[in-house]
Amino acid sequence: MAEIEREAMEYDVVIVGAGPAGLSAAIRLKQLDAECNVVVLEKGSEVGAHILSGAVLDPCGLDALIPDWKDKGAPVKVEVKEDNFFMLGESGKIRVPNFPMPPLMHNHGNYIVSMGNVCRWMAEQAEELGVEIFPGMACSELVYGDNGEVKGVVAGEFGIEADGTKGANYEPGMELHGKYVFLSEGVRGSLGKQVIAKYNLDEGKEPQKYGLGMKEIWEIDPAKHREGTVTHTMGWPLNKNAGGGSFIYHLENNQVYVGFVVHLGYKNPHVFPYMEFQRFKHHPMVAELLEGGKRVAYGARAITEGGWQSMPKMVAPGVALLGCEVGMVNVPRIKGNHNAMLSGKAAAEAAHAAIKAGRSADELDDYETEVREGAIGEDLRKVRNVKPLWSKYGLTASLLLGGFDMWTNTLGFSLLGTIGHGKSDADATEEASKHEKIDYPKPDGKLSFDRLTNVAFSFTNHEESQPAHLKLKDPSIPVSYNLPKYAGPSARYCPAGVYEFVEEPGKEARFVINFQNCVHCKTCDIKDPAQNIVWTTPQGGDGPNYPNM
Repeated sequence: MAEIEREAMEYDVVIVGAGPAGLSAAIRLKQLDAECNVVVLEKGSEVGAHILSGAVLDPCGLDALIPDWKDKGAPVKVEVKEDNFFMLGESGKIRVPNFPMPPLMHNHGNYIVSMGNVCRWMAEQAEELGVEIFPGMACSELVYGDNGEVKGVVAGEFGIEADGTKGANYEPGMELHGKYVFLSEGVRGSLGKQVIAKYNLDEGKEPQKYGLGMKEIWEIDPAKHREGTVTHTMGWPLNKNAGGGSFIYHLENNQVYVGFVVHLGYKNPHVFPYMEFQRFKHHPMVAELLEGGKRVAYGARAITEGGWQSMPKMVAPGVALLGCEVGMVNVPRIKGNHNAMLSGKAAAEAAHAAIKAGRSADELDDYETEVREGAIGEDLRKVRNVKPLWSKYGLTASLLLGGFDMWTNTLGFSLLGTIGHGKSDADATEEASKHEKIDYPKPDGKLSFDRLTNVAFSFTNHEESQPAHLKLKDPSIPVSYNLPKYAGPSARYCPAGVYEFVEEPGKEARFVINFQNCVHCKTCDIKDPAQNIVWTTPQGGDGPNYPNM
């Protein structure tokens, strides 16, 4: 096959992904040197189109990057006024008091935000400084130099037909080369996965752990709206089926964010995370809040939850991994955006110093040191045992032991050391024969909705003439292995209804991939028991178009 010829553009730093980490890096590079040549490549149709987060924002990252963000009109306005935490039963609730919780768990001084809108604002700040930002430019390949270093990326390849051939409107894309390449693709980034594997960056680390976060925006009755109120719940409906919980955040304009997180280390392949979310909204506390309101948006994405012990090495020759590529979410706080911003700032400072010293394409060790020994490391070390305690011993033990461990870590020591996670989320899945099926109530179309109806509210679009961006290593495995052994879990763990097993009388089941529905959450890449599904980027601009997530 003839090698594709592409034009190449040279930059000081090439950044993949216009999330909080990538944009923070771009801004900091230009703050340090106005002449630094920086480009940000974003696969979404616009900056913010693929950003989904809770989100209660700890502003420490923004404070460090743009201290006068309030004066510059950042969309960070709704300060947390009230912090509630409940344990739910099927029809009741118990309020967990705030006073026994470690100081790090309090939301005083934090803000309820749309991270999509925060990123749109950050992009404006970056462009004012001279950063080039190209949305709709999916990065499909890494470019390596003669010595095995990461030299750049391929972006903007369009026009490949469904059968893999080049169509009449084929565009080969461009190579964008940098002295350093920053990967800030978010959770389970497709290029980041390749870098971690090529350079064995996860050697000696615990397996990364993940959760699936699903979120709806609701407009509710103004009489029920309490701007600045933050509510978290645990317990029902998940109970012992899976770890996880919910969030309800009251922002401005009579809107609330209603979200649900399911930890993907669950054993029972019959668990249906999306339906757990829909069932949750029928709890009396939630149903009363949402009654008479309307859902205006929906989305989903995976969350990195492994924390301190799962963070891979962050640098390799010519490349650095930022934010969720590494996994910087503080799980009990349900916060990672502040650490993503701080990681972008740290990477920028390390690259600036290296370029100033005449270096390029080497390992930015100063970045790794700053992450592990600075504010990010301090944030994550304190909570490192909460997630493995929850996974191994259940909710009650994690609340008691995890709370105790967070308190002792706050005081500077831990009696538990560092607990390992054990299995990956894929390996944690057990055979269907060991578990009972779960009977989920049918959505009522008022509080709860079927997946395809909800996916319409993610405003997802994929050009159907392209090849499916969800690849199977072995096309036979879903029907020959996953269906008989695990009851076809992809039909349930996907929050967008991408995968289905079509069974017809007298015929073998067919595995169908409706890639047009994909909201880019990456759950399939994480949870598939055979690790047979590989998530790759579709052509640029495709995917969800989140308005205010």
